[in-house]
Amino acid sequence: MRAENYVTLEFLSRSSNEGFARMAAAAFAAQLDPTLDELGDIKTAVSEAVTNAIVHAYPDRIGKIVMKMKILSDNVLELTIRDWGCGIENVQQARQPLFTTGGEERSGMGFTIMESFTDRLTVKSAPMKGTSVTMRKRISQRITSRR
Repeated sequence: MRAENYVTLEFLSRSSNEGFARMAAAAFAAQLDPTLDELGDIKTAVSEAVTNAIVHAYPDRIGKIVMKMKILSDNVLELTIRDWGCGIENVQQARQPLFTTGGEERSGMGFTIMESFTDRLTVKSAPMKGTSVTMRKRISQRITSRR
C-alpha cells in the first residue's frame, strides 16, 4: 500500500521519550478522526513497542529508536518502531504470552498487548542487528450528518 501521508521521528531510548512517542502517534492519527477507544488502542500499542525497545533492545546503554507513522488507503494507520539494539534470538518464542527476558518486574505481555490492540502485528529481528515492529490499525470511518 502506498502512503497517503507519513512522518518519521528519531529519538533516544530514554524512558522519558515513551510518553512523547505515544502522544506523537495519537496526534498523527487524529487526522483519521479516530474514536477515543481507537486513540487509546494506538497509544497503548505504541507505548508497549517503544518500552520494549527501551528495556530490551538497549538494556545497558542508550541507543536510537525510529518511529515511522503512515496513513495508508482505506483509513489504515501503520506504525513502525525500529531499534538497532541486541535483537531477538527467537521471535516466535518472544511473542508468546508471559515470555520475557527482562526479569521478574516485566510481565512478558508486550507483544500480546500490541497484537490485541491492532489489526496486524509484524516483528522482524536479528541478534545484534535490532528489531522492527510494524503494527496496522484500520480506523473506522464515522458518518457525520451535515446540515
